[in-house]
Amino acid sequence: MGNPPLLSLRFAFVFSVSLAASYATTSASLSFPRPKFRSQSAISVPKATAKDLLALLGPPQLALSVNQQEAEQLKSCFKFLVPCSPACQTQPVISGYKPARRSLSPVRFTSKENKEAEVNELIWWPPEPVFELARLAVDSGGDPGVIHGALDPTIIKVPDVEGSKEERCELTRTSYGRRFINEELNSYLKFLFEIIEARGPSVGLNVSLNRYDLFHGHLFLAVDSGRLGILFHAKEYPAYDKDVFPCNMGYCQIGSNVTCDNSMNLRNILWLAPLPSNSTKTWLAPGVLVVLDARPDGIIYKDLIPEYVHIARTLYEDDFGEVAVDVNYLNVGTKASRYEIFLC
Repeated sequence: MGNPPLLSLRFAFVFSVSLAASYATTSASLSFPRPKFRSQSAISVPKATAKDLLALLGPPQLALSVNQQEAEQLKSCFKFLVPCSPACQTQPVISGYKPARRSLSPVRFTSKENKEAEVNELIWWPPEPVFELARLAVDSGGDPGVIHGALDPTIIKVPDVEGSKEERCELTRTSYGRRFINEELNSYLKFLFEIIEARGPSVGLNVSLNRYDLFHGHLFLAVDSGRLGILFHAKEYPAYDKDVFPCNMGYCQIGSNVTCDNSMNLRNILWLAPLPSNSTKTWLAPGVLVVLDARPDGIIYKDLIPEYVHIARTLYEDDFGEVAVDVNYLNVGTKASRYEIFLC
């Protein structure tokens, strides 16, 4: 059976679902880069920004810099996968406070509550290598080079992922990837994907770790602060539907069973590493893992998502900061599932 006809170039320019497709010219997926222009009306009216959003997830004094009305609207769009308890908000600003360093080593949990608490702690105060990378990101002034310098130079070819090669689908920006030299950093990235899948339903986000749904994020260093973060995109290739998702996204969409429903509002998930002070050795804010609700009546949809991708509810990672690498978590198993990290 032949592929359905692609949309006109004009329509293709208007609709997009993030940047998971390859930036190479051989890519068959339509990931439509952001236009380089903006209308006069779009730039003349002050709007909420990604910088404001990041401020609200930072230390209290930074959050106060955001207009109160705007702040309340943004907060109404935060669906935390790990709660921001009063304790996690106040501990970092205690003079001389040093958060406990944790490990991803297997832990024997005595109860479900203990397991949940341990997962929360791993987000708020992650393992030592994550702290070190977060400190380097801030101390460098947000230079992506510090991330690149932490990568193992070994080139790893991206293999077939769930039959993608047969469909001529290129899921990653490049045909090869790399990994961090420190294996605990790679393990922590896997942990983030798996926690999103496990806890997503608690806020209405049902996701699967597969090539149509949740398999990638974009690691960035935030504007001004240099804070380390990842913007994950779920629901990457919804199934074509002439009524609810009339968008032909090329080869990578073929075979998708991802439904375009209200859960599309929740497809942007943000992880932020703990924020270190740039003048002392203290830590100003704990780590965060939050779903960003892009419901049509909310401020994220209205102010942060460009009109031409409203249908896809796509937040752009380069609005948050300087992108260092794409983080892909791909099922490369043949008979049994086997997930691996590829940094592209």
